[in-house]
Amino acid sequence: MSDSSKRRPQEPENLRMLLNSNDEEQREGILGLSVEHDEYTQEERRRLKARRRNTLITAILVFSVALVMIVAILAPQQGWFKRKDYRGDGNGTTVSYIVPDGATNVQIATDLEADGVIADAGRFLEEYNQMGEEQFIQPGEYQLEKEMSSEAALHSLLNLDQANKNYVAINQTWRSSETYEAISKATGISVQEFKDLDQHPEKFGIPSKFPSLEGWLHPGEYYFEKDASAEQIIQTLVDKTNDVLKEEGVEGDDRIFHVLTVASILEFEGLEKDYPAIAGAIENRMNNPEGETSGYIQSDATVAYGLGKKTFQISTEQKNDASNKYNTFYYKGLPVGPIGSPANAAIKAASNPEKNDYYFWVTVNTVTGETKFAKTYAEHLQNVDEYEKWCSHNEGKCA
Repeated sequence: MSDSSKRRPQEPENLRMLLNSNDEEQREGILGLSVEHDEYTQEERRRLKARRRNTLITAILVFSVALVMIVAILAPQQGWFKRKDYRGDGNGTTVSYIVPDGATNVQIATDLEADGVIADAGRFLEEYNQMGEEQFIQPGEYQLEKEMSSEAALHSLLNLDQANKNYVAINQTWRSSETYEAISKATGISVQEFKDLDQHPEKFGIPSKFPSLEGWLHPGEYYFEKDASAEQIIQTLVDKTNDVLKEEGVEGDDRIFHVLTVASILEFEGLEKDYPAIAGAIENRMNNPEGETSGYIQSDATVAYGLGKKTFQISTEQKNDASNKYNTFYYKGLPVGPIGSPANAAIKAASNPEKNDYYFWVTVNTVTGETKFAKTYAEHLQNVDEYEKWCSHNEGKCA
């Protein structure tokens, strides 16, 4: 066999060149080979890159929208972004909150959240439960503030900050004598000391038209310092009345006298829901002396006050008694002063009476307090007849 037959098969020309080339030449050759199998034009590479970028952006947008929708659905249910509690004792904005009889803790918490007093009803209830089962929120009116912490609100509602103070509850329709007795019992200050101050309303900044402090001893719950004097206590009640008058925009001595006196009558003449209508009827009577009522208010409650009694059974003789300066059957217009302590709703109605055509009203059911109104005396007599029939079927309810 010849030498030539023993030699290796001849390598391809380009392979020999690759084997014999230096490293740099080999790298360039390899790159050149790869391009041959995946070769794109510049325009195609640009389009491919843009397509991949758009696909990525679309995926991100779809994910973001889905995430926002999930959060929007779950956040309100889970309260993720809801502030769980405020800090401190409030922001200074007063909120009057009334706890009704039979109110549940959940109802109270929900009301307080709606009024902006607390941030979260659930957090309030958690704090309440931690205080123990022996703590109870009593029905009544409470002076709170907006944006109170749950703890601060509970301290006010449970009166935890008032343990070392004298507590006094003053009811609406109470006369000054009843108020003084309640304060005396709570504080130990003699009733006589309050009665002596009652004859000097000017000491407390009260207009001179008022014959006494009657009408100024605002109803509500109070906590007085143990060492508070009789004057300090009365000033607190008077200041509260002034605050309500200012809230209703009542200014000037004559206007204040008018509103407080009418408000005190409203407390005895019907239910709270009827106050605006009754106030309108009272104004109609006073503003139309030529009408059927001849300018007389004709309130049994004012006559009873002048007699020193609490009754709605007023005789003809008593209605004709000129010595009774509170007798609105004998004297036209307002009596010489208020006949009790009006609360906020009565003051509000008296300061903004309903515009109506009524001149007469009568409570036809003393149990429910249902009151009927009339424009004429003839219509009124029909309502009075209904009242008398009701009384005849409900013995002892009209005494």
